[in-house]
Amino acid sequence: MAPIAWKPEFSVGDPAVDHEHRELVELVNAAAGAILDGRPDADVDRCLGDLYRAISAHFAHEERQMTRAGYDQLTPHKGDHERLLDALRDIMDGTAAGEAPTAERLTAVLEAWFTDHFRTHDARLHRRLGPHDH
Repeated sequence: MAPIAWKPEFSVGDPAVDHEHRELVELVNAAAGAILDGRPDADVDRCLGDLYRAISAHFAHEERQMTRAGYDQLTPHKGDHERLLDALRDIMDGTAAGEAPTAERLTAVLEAWFTDHFRTHDARLHRRLGPHDH
């Protein structure tokens, strides 16, 4: 299984946001690597938890920006955030129930979501916000 590689279509044109998105991709790859390496469950759980917390924090920050800006696409954008968090929780819940997460599932779910979300929702948002603190 190849790690998720940064793709030009992931870029939203804001260097700070692109940097945060790259960090999220790196956390996905770290979690997938822990699974592939057969590391202890506690290590895998920690990596998945780190990923979940980073994604949640990124989303919360982005949603605050949308609210402050009166962004007209807040509801669908936030809904897309919730879909990813639900999918990630499903993967994590499987580990709690004794099902081994697969690196392929983790990377496939997140790469597909990143590709669509960054290209559509985030690109539109950051075009609307223009340069801003992130």
